[in-house]
Amino acid sequence: MSAHRRRRQESRRLGGRRGMLTGFAAVGATLVMGTAGAFHLTGGDQGPAQGAPARPGAVAGVGDAGVTPAAGSPLYAAARPADPGSAGPGSAGSGRTADPAAGALPGVGAWALAQLPADTRQVMLVSGPDRDATTNTVTLWERADEASGWAGRGLPLAGRNGENGWTLDHREGDLRSPVGVFSLTAAGGRLPDPGTALPYEHRPSYFVAGSGRANDPMSAAFNYLVAIDYNRVPGSPPSDEARPLGQRAGGDIWLHIDHQSPTRGCIALPQDSLVAILRWLDPGSHPMIIMGDAATLAAPSLP
Repeated sequence: MSAHRRRRQESRRLGGRRGMLTGFAAVGATLVMGTAGAFHLTGGDQGPAQGAPARPGAVAGVGDAGVTPAAGSPLYAAARPADPGSAGPGSAGSGRTADPAAGALPGVGAWALAQLPADTRQVMLVSGPDRDATTNTVTLWERADEASGWAGRGLPLAGRNGENGWTLDHREGDLRSPVGVFSLTAAGGRLPDPGTALPYEHRPSYFVAGSGRANDPMSAAFNYLVAIDYNRVPGSPPSDEARPLGQRAGGDIWLHIDHQSPTRGCIALPQDSLVAILRWLDPGSHPMIIMGDAATLAAPSLP
């Protein structure tokens, strides 16, 4: 059991009241076992956000805290916007970035591409420079249909991952983020739904972290989150404790707010970036996340 889940259980025993599930609906789909226990679907730490608007059609806001990947990174050429004026928030352009590889996902090998369902239209790509890195580059990709190429959306973002880097064999407490391809089917957080189309679990007393003090970055970590479907039942709320691969394989691998330090295995982003991603994610596009170190992601097959 993860440390933050233990802390939340202790908080509830001390009198935290039970929250409510908002907008949750079961997902009718087939579970398929993929790499590193990746169950996916086939067929079927800043302050609170102020005045979150309704979910827009574009990914306005993604790229606000973005950085260009380091030269030499597989994402360096493909993820850079061809025209800085046509990408990012508030521009007149589409926010899409040029991809010199004619619609390919940059730095993604055959093993990972094979795990993308045919009906996936949105991909979040998280790439770390090496197996022990604790920082990564996050890019967003979308396509019109299975026959279309992938187009980048917004600017690259700077993210964090596990304190000990990446692993193909994640275990509870190893402080590494699991490498793999996973679906994104549910969200939640301490703050109200910011306008996502994903089922959203608003439970202020459950998603507790840190000391609660305003000057403690950890306190905002679970303001908003997206559950990554590693060792969990896709479509279930983030608080669901079911572990299809067993407790030893770990769990509670989430996208959450950056707390200015490496994570216990989750992926962390600045709050404004994560809110923009929440508004971009569309269940009808069957969004997936491809995550890991650059060398493993680019390999044609896994060792």
